[in-house]
Amino acid sequence: MEKGKISALQMAMLLYLTIVATGIIGLPAITAKYAGNDLWISPIIASLAGFLIVFIAITLHKLYPGKTVMQYSEDIMGRIPGKVSGFFVLIFYMEVTGSVIRNYSDFILTSFLFRTPLIFVVVSMLFLCAFCIYGRLEVLARCAQFLFPIFILPLFFSILFLAKDFHFGNILPILENGIMPTFKGAIPPSGWFGEIFVIAFLLPYLADEKKGMKFGMYSVLGTMLTFVIVNLAALFVLGMATSNKTYPLMNAIRYANLGSFFENIEAVIMAVWIVGAFVKISVLYYVLALGTAQWLNLSDYRPVVWPIGILLVQFTFWGLPSEMAVGRFDATDFPLYSFFIQLSLPLFLLVIALMRNKYKKKKDDKPAQT
Repeated sequence: MEKGKISALQMAMLLYLTIVATGIIGLPAITAKYAGNDLWISPIIASLAGFLIVFIAITLHKLYPGKTVMQYSEDIMGRIPGKVSGFFVLIFYMEVTGSVIRNYSDFILTSFLFRTPLIFVVVSMLFLCAFCIYGRLEVLARCAQFLFPIFILPLFFSILFLAKDFHFGNILPILENGIMPTFKGAIPPSGWFGEIFVIAFLLPYLADEKKGMKFGMYSVLGTMLTFVIVNLAALFVLGMATSNKTYPLMNAIRYANLGSFFENIEAVIMAVWIVGAFVKISVLYYVLALGTAQWLNLSDYRPVVWPIGILLVQFTFWGLPSEMAVGRFDATDFPLYSFFIQLSLPLFLLVIALMRNKYKKKKDDKPAQT
């Protein structure tokens, strides 16, 4: 079905961009509503979910090498329960991908292309992503490798240009209301860290599988540091007003300048957002296509690429009819869905797999003792 191979570094770049791309735009505001000026601590707590998911996915991959979660869930739970759990995974990623596309489209329309029809922005991005994944995983990995510096360098240089406008006193007092607000603030970003679970669809195609754990952890660590830096930048510039902004980073970047040479560089953030959104949507789209083909026992995922694209267009409008619905989904629904599908389900699969292996080992050892 997928004959291509990618390196562990390419996998790490795919995972990093998949999580960070949407998180840097709206997540600081969501986190600030709960954690206040301690919003920079919440990603550190939330990253624990990401580290745990990587460990679970790698352990399951070692028990069932060469298989994705769609395949070994049937080996672990049986054919019918495995198909049912796989169906819920596909529905989850369908809804999440629709949410990401809607987030991307709303950001572009409200910030720059004010008179462009929403359907045009949605279809044009999906069309581009479909062509990318139609070329298989290696093409997607090379795209991520090429676009990674285009994403990361402008982002951090933009934040660097903001340094002169930082008000470091905005971080004080630290933990004024105790630790509980930071834990509440960690719930939304934990949903984003849960997206590291797409590693379960990439591990079978690693050229250097032994490096999977290390680079998976690097992805979580890099994501955590990025969220902390972005949250601090928004806090230092906007203060407590961060929670009242829809796109805090965009509002903060408008203050960035370097002398009289670099001003009004919010267009750079738009470019960064488009690059990150393209990789993220492509990865989720690929997971959907690959997972659907494996769920249907097809020999190739490419025949389902275009039908899934049509469904994604519909999910973009059906599931999230307005910007308010998008914000509610990101703040409340998505973290809950992510916990059940991307953490609880793989943990359940791991427990069952370990119990089955232990029982099988005892059964195999029993005749040798008599």
